[in-house]
Amino acid sequence: MNERIATRCIFFIAGLATAAWAVMVPFAKLNTGANDALLGILLLCLGGGAIVSMPLAGPLSSRFGCRRIISCAVIIILISMPFLTLADTPLVLGLLLLLFGTGIGLTDCAMNIQAILVEKNENVPLMSGFHGMYSVGGIAGAGVMTGLLSLGLSILTASLLISLLVGLLLLISFRQLLSYASPAEGPAFAIPKGEVLLFGAICFIVFLAEGTVLDWSAVYLVEVRNVAESQGGLGFTCFALAMTVGRLSGDAIITRLGHLRVVVTGALLAFAGFCLIFTASSLALILAGYLCIGAGCANIVPVMFSQIGKQKSMPQSVAVPAVTTMGYIGVLAGPAIIGFIAHHSSLPHAFVFVAALMVVVLLLSMILHKNMKLREEV
Repeated sequence: MNERIATRCIFFIAGLATAAWAVMVPFAKLNTGANDALLGILLLCLGGGAIVSMPLAGPLSSRFGCRRIISCAVIIILISMPFLTLADTPLVLGLLLLLFGTGIGLTDCAMNIQAILVEKNENVPLMSGFHGMYSVGGIAGAGVMTGLLSLGLSILTASLLISLLVGLLLLISFRQLLSYASPAEGPAFAIPKGEVLLFGAICFIVFLAEGTVLDWSAVYLVEVRNVAESQGGLGFTCFALAMTVGRLSGDAIITRLGHLRVVVTGALLAFAGFCLIFTASSLALILAGYLCIGAGCANIVPVMFSQIGKQKSMPQSVAVPAVTTMGYIGVLAGPAIIGFIAHHSSLPHAFVFVAALMVVVLLLSMILHKNMKLREEV
């Protein structure tokens, strides 16, 4: 195993663990007796743990190396995961989600630091493929957990088996994880500035769009488009499929077209997808819109992380956590913003708002191109 494969394994682990938890949510709700409102608050604990830990990943990786921080973070994940199924009170579940979120946040930042260094060392586009493995891990996590439960295994046994798989993948990849990271410069956390602020803003918007599709696509299809409840998940399925395929093929696409064209084309494709969703009359065209959104968004975030290694505005150990945190805030804030707009206007109008934000991504990418003078090869 080389450094490239080891990095892919860690991205796969992060997607696997996150998706596995998504399958556990109904069981956790039942075990704790939490209502919808309380569950929503508890789920914020996961995001809170991730956001608090993300700024620490840069300086910790600089001091101890990517290998140690990734390993510790993944161990936190695999230990806490089974206990999430045992929590019988909201307080215990909230504390465990804080711990689980801490592991997720540290892993997300440290693996991107590793990915940037590996890509720079090999001097070829690799970031889309790394993020593609996160998507593959998500599909595998949801599929494996669902399969294990369908076989009659308890949720605890299923989570233990997932933890065992995570531990095995970490063990296999451990020796090829980098024992170093970029030297720490400046404070542990700083407000993003220069190009890093633009990277973060683009990631915020794209993650907001992804969160919108995740949390509102089924509601839109069922309540607005009168699609049968059994088909409500088709929108997100199309989105996730297109994103996974787009990321796995993204490195080759970026090599051929260049970073700027991939981002501009992606933003336009996602914009067109959202426009299809709120204008198309047939289900086929609406689903085509979700495919466009997934394909368009697929490689924008990976390109942003690739460019972090080339910018000079902030040290990498500070820039990666800053951009990751802004993106994660987009995931958390997106569904709430869309709900607010839908409540005061309509869900289609909320999608119009997200479509407009994709135009902002296009404009910001043009500004980045000008500021960083990243001339792409045709």
